[in-house]
Amino acid sequence: MESNKVLIGAIIFVFGSFIMMIVMLLYETYKGKKELEAFSAGQPAKARVLQPMPLQDFSMYRTIVGDEGREMVEIPEGPFTMGKNNSDPDEGPAHPVYLKTFFIDLKEVTQAEYERFERMTKREKPRVPVFEDEITKLKNPDYPVVGVTWNDAVAYCRWAGKRLPTEAEWEKAGRGEGKRQYPWGDKFDQNYANVDGEDDGFQYLAPVGSFENGRSPYGLYDATGNVAEWVLDNYSADYYQVTPFRDPPGPEEEDVYKVIRGGSWRESRIGARLTKRFSAKMWRTDATVGFRCAKDEEKVNSQS
Repeated sequence: MESNKVLIGAIIFVFGSFIMMIVMLLYETYKGKKELEAFSAGQPAKARVLQPMPLQDFSMYRTIVGDEGREMVEIPEGPFTMGKNNSDPDEGPAHPVYLKTFFIDLKEVTQAEYERFERMTKREKPRVPVFEDEITKLKNPDYPVVGVTWNDAVAYCRWAGKRLPTEAEWEKAGRGEGKRQYPWGDKFDQNYANVDGEDDGFQYLAPVGSFENGRSPYGLYDATGNVAEWVLDNYSADYYQVTPFRDPPGPEEEDVYKVIRGGSWRESRIGARLTKRFSAKMWRTDATVGFRCAKDEEKVNSQS
């Protein structure tokens, strides 16, 4: 008799577990369908936190809100190691650089934010001339803006009361004072950045700020992957041979070739390392290139 009760209890437990699993599966299917419908309708795809919150505390770094409403973080004055030895020729030699305090956007500029700038300045919309899939898959208010030229990025930052970061500023903000290859450390993790392939959860662009564990030592999102980013500097392959120690501004000679940093959703994990340098003509428009802005400390203090 006792064994029959145990058997009946086991059957009920297994049957109940099966029913619960079916219900959860139906719910997830329904939720995914609703998200797809919302995306198709052009509603914002909110950034997803793909991992638990990291243990690192970023509250020690001062943050402000820029004139256009975007959050920026203070990068404190001091030295860091820029570049990398035994890598691509233009990445070396690794050398010390000392930067004054500056502020930089925590996230890449989104399509919604850039569209506001377009409307207010009557600027033309960005254009992506070549893309292998349906172009609508690149469009969402919470995705980073793409198809912008270097001049577009400069104009947006100026409109926002800011500027593009220098190459040195960008690298310190993403790398910190150590010699890490990626914002989170030396070992690549596909769950920490949106690079080539779909293992990270995204085929193409991701909403900015989706990778909580991929943040830099100062809290920057997407310093590796999602979109590569325009910086202020002209490009020179041998600039690290002659770069000044304090606040290097980039080569003085004006050139149509500018620097892009950070890799993108199309880049391999090797090409997405923080020291990797890309050059592109300033009028290039691409499905993989966006930007973020920076600001001098003196200008922040004068407005406080």
